Amino acid sequence: MSDFRVTIGSLKGLQFVNVYVKEVRYRYWNAKKLGLEINAIDNPALLKSAFEIKLLEGWRPTIKKNLEKKPILYIREVIQKSVLQICNSDYSDTYKRDCRRVLKLWEEYESENIGRKLTIKELRINHFEMFLKQQRWSFSTQRIIKSTLSPLLREWKESALKNIKIKKVASNLHKPLPNITEVFRELKDYNENLYLACLLTYSCLLRPHIECRLLKWSDVNLEKGFISLSGKQNKSGRNRIVPLTERVKAELTLRVGEQDEYVLSRTKKPYNTSYLSTLWSRYRHQSNKVGSEHTLYSFRHHGAIQVFEKTGSLLKLQQVMGHSDMKVSLTYLRGLEVKQLQVEDLPGF
Repeated sequence: MSDFRVTIGSLKGLQFVNVYVKEVRYRYWNAKKLGLEINAIDNPALLKSAFEIKLLEGWRPTIKKNLEKKPILYIREVIQKSVLQICNSDYSDTYKRDCRRVLKLWEEYESENIGRKLTIKELRINHFEMFLKQQRWSFSTQRIIKSTLSPLLREWKESALKNIKIKKVASNLHKPLPNITEVFRELKDYNENLYLACLLTYSCLLRPHIECRLLKWSDVNLEKGFISLSGKQNKSGRNRIVPLTERVKAELTLRVGEQDEYVLSRTKKPYNTSYLSTLWSRYRHQSNKVGSEHTLYSFRHHGAIQVFEKTGSLLKLQQVMGHSDMKVSLTYLRGLEVKQLQVEDLPGF
């Protein structure tokens, strides 16, 4: 018994040929597939006979492929997938935390403003604008969230994000601390943990809230005189080695602990994220040696000035600051009171 049959059909007065192979129908209006110049509009019977002959000779139509439905991609799931990849990769803990935060903020935005999950296909540039330009966020926060969200979307909608302009924040001029020797003397009497954190921030240029607070004794080599931070422990995501000054070595030697203990807390559990901020706020309010414009980061700024003025090397500054790119260091210097020219360096005649 034949596995095919051929009939003549009609649609809106126009005739064509139906070819059934194993009960799968193929519709033809001409014999181009057979390499013949026969049209159904001219002679449907001849077209039918041509297909019957070819089928008897062994010709078969190209098997139809079922078009697989593409799965619906939701923007939330795309971000989730990217965040998961980042969290399972060798990025810094700070960057991982920022990515998880952006995912949570996007989920809140969808729930409060859309009422459902948005698909990639539905996504428009105005959705990004509404998300990023929320009044509760400063321009600085908006820019940070945008820069974090952009790589999470990769090829999907990253280009749309680039077209969104966010107002630039006027950079602040970070002033160095006046009478830093007196400030340190006062800090040592006030609180030894705050003193050590400020000393590490100033002398080793560590970031106070992450790198100082989470510093373990396993990161410190007193014998060789350096601190070694892995990519997961600093913002740039790169391994970083910082030499210790004699003063820092002396202070650390007085409180050496177990390898798995944190330097500041002296236990296997670090202080909470607001610990140093709270200490600094209390100290600043009772001191007449620092002003309201000074923060814990002022020690890092002051230290950066010292390094650059001593070495004149942007490369050395980049390395000791732990910046991922020299452009970051250059931008950083623009906000500092760094004396880069002497009077005699200016042109004259």
